[in-house]
Amino acid sequence: MTTTKQDNPASPGSMSWLGTDIRRARKQGPCGLTRRQQARLADAVARARSFSPYYRDLYQGLPPRVDDPTLLPVTDKQQLMTHFDDWATDRAVTYETVRAFTDDPELIGQRFLGQYMVATTSGTSGRRGLFVLDDRYMAVGAALTSQALATWLGPRGILRAAAHGGRFAQLVAADGHYAGFAGYRRALLEGGWRSRILRSFSVHTPMPELVAQLNAYRPAVVIGYASTIMLLTAEQEAGRLHIDPVLMQPAGETMTTADTDRIAGAFGTTTRTVYAATECTYLSYSCAEGWYHVNSDWVVVEPVDADHRPTPPGEHSHTVLITNLANRVQPFLRYDLGDSVLQRPDRCPCGSPLPAIRVQGRAGDILTFPADGSGDPVRLSPLAFSTLFDRTPGVELFQIEQSAPTVLRVRLRVADGADPDSTWQAVHRELTLLSADNKLGHLTIERANEPPQQSPGGKFRAVVPLA
Repeated sequence: MTTTKQDNPASPGSMSWLGTDIRRARKQGPCGLTRRQQARLADAVARARSFSPYYRDLYQGLPPRVDDPTLLPVTDKQQLMTHFDDWATDRAVTYETVRAFTDDPELIGQRFLGQYMVATTSGTSGRRGLFVLDDRYMAVGAALTSQALATWLGPRGILRAAAHGGRFAQLVAADGHYAGFAGYRRALLEGGWRSRILRSFSVHTPMPELVAQLNAYRPAVVIGYASTIMLLTAEQEAGRLHIDPVLMQPAGETMTTADTDRIAGAFGTTTRTVYAATECTYLSYSCAEGWYHVNSDWVVVEPVDADHRPTPPGEHSHTVLITNLANRVQPFLRYDLGDSVLQRPDRCPCGSPLPAIRVQGRAGDILTFPADGSGDPVRLSPLAFSTLFDRTPGVELFQIEQSAPTVLRVRLRVADGADPDSTWQAVHRELTLLSADNKLGHLTIERANEPPQQSPGGKFRAVVPLA
């Protein structure tokens, strides 16, 4: 295992130090949280200006010390990816070296340049991102997740989880450099207690096989994309899946109260959700009241209108800006995440001192197809399609529209230098394999002449279900 300064339990940034600081911040309440946020923001801005040519140019004319995020210009995925080489604070991190790393599936979970984890994502927008995550980011995420689990489970739940063997099941895209799977592979490669209790299950696995695997594993905690967990909930209700986890944690897609109630009822267990992104996996965690609590000691969240002006608490924002206060190699500072959120104007009844929000964006639409024969309808998560396109060379942007019950219309924007016909053939081949794996050989896959279409709000919807 690679040794870092975080291996010293007494050093700032170690898991022991982080756990203590997180608990202390919550005990100190809003004042303690704000004090940490301002100090860490000032440090993040100073480091970005010193080591990132992109931010050095962007922040010309700003005061020497900045601890107010509203003074900073807004950034987004397109801007940062366009200026990739100048964005990173480590001059050895370039687009070509990172892209070459992610093109090799044998390197999933390995340390890029011997020190970083790399994660890729297309997100709900369909636009691919390449993100480099440092040890500080990983340690803060692990510490905040541990804090959330302890809060969710309580002493009795922790004992029940231990009685289950403490086994965690992660439902992830297990065929690419995605944050969940790359983190899992890194844990296996570097050993330690996490490697003994974690197991990854691919969301691409046909449902009968996935059900059989989970029945054999019998996890204490199930973590995965919300749409996949909803599919598993239907399997549990039908009696084909019969697991008794202590906690179900859907993530990555917006959930309604009815959804979480259904999951809790089907599995007879606690259900808590996460609102986060690869850019900041520890952004927020839900409470028993159904609100997402922002970890404001390590992330800044700003609900804003279309002109990036603050949206008052109690009103839905046009979008939300986030500032990740941990990752130093690729700073996300006032980054437009593209979601609409509502910030609670008062303190949440659950008692948490952390700011509370609800989220409208990132809804996970499940596509439903009639079976080829007399069987039950087949449902596929949008993730099955987005990860397929993410690993297909030449795809800059994609959009799939279910134009009829058994017809998929595919819109593509091909990357510069890629051959459109060869790219389409690769996409068609992958979609055909996905269809066959799920007994959907009767689907028609059409190539659209038009490019991906924007919604009235300006976003590209990666998957458009049948109206």
